Amino acid sequence: MRWAAADPLRAVLAAIAVITVVSGAAQVPFGGPILQLLGAEPTPDARQLFGTVGMFMVVVGGLLLQTLLSASPSTDVVFWSGLQKLGAFGAVGTGVLNSVFSPLALAVAVFDLTTAVLLYLYWRRLTRVEDAARPGGAA
Repeated sequence: MRWAAADPLRAVLAAIAVITVVSGAAQVPFGGPILQLLGAEPTPDARQLFGTVGMFMVVVGGLLLQTLLSASPSTDVVFWSGLQKLGAFGAVGTGVLNSVFSPLALAVAVFDLTTAVLLYLYWRRLTRVEDAARPGGAA
């Protein structure tokens, strides 16, 4: 993991991927209390949906972490992980606007938006490196 010191953005994204996995895993068994913390009614339907979202967070966060820890991170995984974070920002933000979540949930939305921007920046860097490596690519 020498790359972590040489590439702080990649290290930050790896830490965010771990946070995504852990928080998603927590949503499955502890969805009710987390929903209450975010100001939502922890009905059985809401807990089920929240747990399902948590499972997908584990999968996407784990996939992102796996690619970031590899020698050559996948641009596709970074790109789609960024779209997932952008979608999460939109979903949580919409939940706040519709009074499903309290304004406290905006912290989650802003974290997801910030992560989406960082993933976009990292994805652009990876695609530039790939383009430069192609025959006839930019040097």
